[in-house]
Amino acid sequence: MAAYIARRLFVMIPTLIGITLLVFLLIALSPGGIGASLRVSGGEMEASKAAQLEAYLEDRYGLDDPVLVQYVRWLGRISPVKFGTRAQISPSGEIIRTPKALDGFFLSKDWFADLELGEEARARLATLPPPGPLLDGEQAVAEHRAASRDYMEARADYIAANQFLEEAVVRYARETGIADAVDAEGEPVEGVLTDHRPETAAPSWAPVQAAALATLEAYEAAVVARNRLQRAFDAKPYPEVGVPVLPGVLSLGPPDFGVAFSRGRPVVDLIAAALPVTILLNLIAIPVIYLVAIPTGMLAAVRRGGWWDIASGALFVALWSVPTVWAGVLAIGYLANEQYLGWFPVSGLHDKAAEDYLFLPTWGENGFAPGYLLDLLWHLVLPVTCLVYAGFAVLAKQTRAAMLDNLSADYVRTARAKGVPARTVILRHVFRNSLLPLITMFVSVFPAMLAGSVVIERIFSIPGMGSLIIEAINLRDRELILANTLMIAFVNLFALLLADILYAFADPRVSYD
Repeated sequence: MAAYIARRLFVMIPTLIGITLLVFLLIALSPGGIGASLRVSGGEMEASKAAQLEAYLEDRYGLDDPVLVQYVRWLGRISPVKFGTRAQISPSGEIIRTPKALDGFFLSKDWFADLELGEEARARLATLPPPGPLLDGEQAVAEHRAASRDYMEARADYIAANQFLEEAVVRYARETGIADAVDAEGEPVEGVLTDHRPETAAPSWAPVQAAALATLEAYEAAVVARNRLQRAFDAKPYPEVGVPVLPGVLSLGPPDFGVAFSRGRPVVDLIAAALPVTILLNLIAIPVIYLVAIPTGMLAAVRRGGWWDIASGALFVALWSVPTVWAGVLAIGYLANEQYLGWFPVSGLHDKAAEDYLFLPTWGENGFAPGYLLDLLWHLVLPVTCLVYAGFAVLAKQTRAAMLDNLSADYVRTARAKGVPARTVILRHVFRNSLLPLITMFVSVFPAMLAGSVVIERIFSIPGMGSLIIEAINLRDRELILANTLMIAFVNLFALLLADILYAFADPRVSYD
């Protein structure tokens, strides 16, 4: 059994890689790419703000690299084995790494290799803050923050200047008639332009040269700012992450799921706040499904064709036919609406005054106080009800079918012929041999509950994983989507492994040796 479990755990690794790679490609290759919603959330933004956002996204996610390179970099961050300089962690939980090196600007090695700045531009560069001495304590933290802010601004200016340069090159290519130098989206094709010798006498060349000089100055300013930031990082203003194995080369550390740019907080913190809510819903809902459906299915099998079998089957199939969205809307509209019954809360997990409640219910001078626990359970009644009702039919029908197969078996007739009590035959023999299909159902019910909670959490405004996933998808928050994908995929794979283990315990004939 131990060898089998080890093999299954090992096989999980390539499976998780394949799942996350597929999701990664879907996000990266979708129209607009990562952060598309943020780019257009403010409408037509200023060029400087757009460049700052572009600089932020490129620094955070390396969007200027090929997609597979981005994915490998993400795998490296979530892997416990780290290569290169150890990262540092700020008090807010953000992982800080050594600043990324700057790439040369557009056609810098082909058209503008001999381009030089004028004296005025060099004088402006001389006024930029150079890398200071290595500092300690609060001074090192302040210097790193200032250097990081200045580098982000300088990099944004460089990206904006590079974009203006590309636009100038596009106008030049169109006016001079360079074939295939501009693609269908209006972007310059660098491979075609590198083989072209610039016509410096053309009227459209002067704007190109001016834009190139501005880009070169912005590039040099960004290099100065990056050197200052690198110096501030080398001072180690924050604690380093992980345990060194080979200093500067190899280390071991916790997985880094990045920062969700939709909320500006570490992904781990967001999941840590939302996951307990979803787990609470499922820990209540799944036992309720099994405690109701299994006894009902057993009784329906024992009394096959009776009124209980017909009534319970019809009721559960009718409930299964009701869409979860519709049931949730009806529950809010009639059971929670003050204009009708108003028995239950409309949304959330707690009342507004729950923070002042004691944990358990009390009865004092001001009357009955529900307490924090009872208030939570009262808010969970409608969400849990909407989660469980559809699962009754599937599990009860499966229990009934499995029991009927075993009730007609030879060993049951033999046990009854020997005078074994009917209760013992049903519970110790028939039900135990019917467990394998029920265990298989558990593997499908658990992931289905996670998927169903997405809808329920949105309907009842519950801040769980469902709301978090929907928001991440709408904003194309790559780090948050990938972390959720990895977690859900692992839960599904672990449920399959758990089912195999339970098979061996339920049926001695099942062996993995």
